[in-house]
Amino acid sequence: MSSTPPERPKSRSLTPLRALWPYLRKYRSTLALALIALLIASAAMLVLPIAFKDVIDKGMAVQDRGTIDTYFVAFLVAAGIFGVFAALRFYLVTWLGERVIADLRGDVYRRIIRMDPTFFETTRTGEVLSRLTTDTTLIQSIAGVNLSITLRSSIQLIGALALLIVTSPALAGMILLLLPLVIAPLIAIARRLRTLSRQSQDRIADTSGLAGETLNAMQTVQAFTLEDLHSERYGRAVEDSFTIAVQRTRVRALLTAAGTMLIFAAVTLVLWQGAHRVLAGEMSGGELSQFLIYAVYVAISAASLSEMWGEVQRAAGAMERLAELLEATPRIVAPANPRSFASPARGCIRFEDVSFRYPSRPDSLALDGFSLEIESGETVAFVGPSGAGKSTTFQLLLRFYDPASGRIVIDGIDISLADPGEVRRRVGLVPQETVLFGASARENIRYGRPGASDAQIETAAQAAGADAFIQELPQGYDTFLGERGARLSGGQRQRIAIARALLKDPPILLLDEATSSLDAESERYVQQALERLMQGRTTIIIAHRLATILKADRIVVVDHGRIAAIGTHAELLANNELYARLAALQFADLAAG
Repeated sequence: MSSTPPERPKSRSLTPLRALWPYLRKYRSTLALALIALLIASAAMLVLPIAFKDVIDKGMAVQDRGTIDTYFVAFLVAAGIFGVFAALRFYLVTWLGERVIADLRGDVYRRIIRMDPTFFETTRTGEVLSRLTTDTTLIQSIAGVNLSITLRSSIQLIGALALLIVTSPALAGMILLLLPLVIAPLIAIARRLRTLSRQSQDRIADTSGLAGETLNAMQTVQAFTLEDLHSERYGRAVEDSFTIAVQRTRVRALLTAAGTMLIFAAVTLVLWQGAHRVLAGEMSGGELSQFLIYAVYVAISAASLSEMWGEVQRAAGAMERLAELLEATPRIVAPANPRSFASPARGCIRFEDVSFRYPSRPDSLALDGFSLEIESGETVAFVGPSGAGKSTTFQLLLRFYDPASGRIVIDGIDISLADPGEVRRRVGLVPQETVLFGASARENIRYGRPGASDAQIETAAQAAGADAFIQELPQGYDTFLGERGARLSGGQRQRIAIARALLKDPPILLLDEATSSLDAESERYVQQALERLMQGRTTIIIAHRLATILKADRIVVVDHGRIAAIGTHAELLANNELYARLAALQFADLAAG
């Protein structure tokens, strides 16, 4: 898979942030309380300059101690109200940001975990993780504290401008004329910041993807002494990320500097005019002080909004990336009115002229006119060279893909007309490479049936031959097995997988030859467990070992996506050249062993 993400169309709008509204709407009451606290705190702050003006004009100017005391008390009351409601607003919006981002992460994860294999053929796991962590962190700030700052600054800017007009219409008119000259260059810089922010997030995703691939194949990397090569690749990715981050920071600094200088230059020009008006007797000292404080409010609010505009642009870029995941649609979905399977399940399977191409390999047929009927309780082995199409049959039976033509029928129901979840509940899989999760032995087995009791889990482990070694673990069934089951041997991991399948108790069992990479002793334990697992179930085995082939009711020879022959071991040895050659290779390996 390419490490370079596909080029995305450039977007300069804030439209992606609309996707946040449904999450905010769920907490309307909290949002309303935060807005009320914000309005009260802003009103208290806007009252302060009026009290300050009266202290100067009505107290100091007439040297009235009582008037001065009254207005200072009013000043302190307004400051106290501002402090209390500002703190309440901060708490509410912070809670809101945390809550919204938790919901968003949950929704993205739920969508990703339901995507079909086609999605993961073209999307790096590391990039998905980057979007779930880094991108959501950016959005968290805009949905919480930065949203509060933006609203507060907007209210204060509007309120302060209105009170500037009341205080001195002439000077306020000058500020209103100067504002567009200040805002226009800031918007232009912010657009450049949006593009760089998006590129920065993509580079971070690249580094996450490279690290994820390497960490998941650490033994291979070290076995081939590729540490320096991968360190160099990761270093280049980090440097690319650093370069973009520096460019983004430079533009962000330019935005802040330009905003601050332009805004305060405009305010200074207006105050210079105000000072001349005081000297000319057209304004009082208190009015100029009030105007000065409101002008500072306007300057601080406008500077804050210019900085928040950069943050909003970054959040819009992050939301755009997350929206791609939220809007991703799996190709395999349940039909509007899914067909239901009969109960109890029988496990009859029928492939009817099935042809299939993998989306990533559209020019080659993985299966070509594949037709086969398997009876309830029958054991069928698929043999054939690598790439013949054996594993593809498993992928289609589990409905990870749909055939290009033909159909697959289980117990009389075309599986494309059924809910994929219902199909998969009828099928158990024991893969060649067992996947264990970072949990205890008990929880790993319980994945077979999440509602199973501890007694049922232990019964399944005993049937799989896993109970003895699990009991010897430090905490028995509650022992943490490590990431990907790193604390167990290959044979032990396979027996955990078999216990999981036994607990699921499916009518159809798919075995991707679970013993091919085990030593002789582990293979014997696993083979015994598999034989118990196969009893009374329809079983399809992708066979690599002759011992497995000999125990099958029928052997199906697959070559180039087609069925080359069907029969018993003896029949195929006599009548099929491909099978005879594969069997001869097996005997040669056994003799060499």
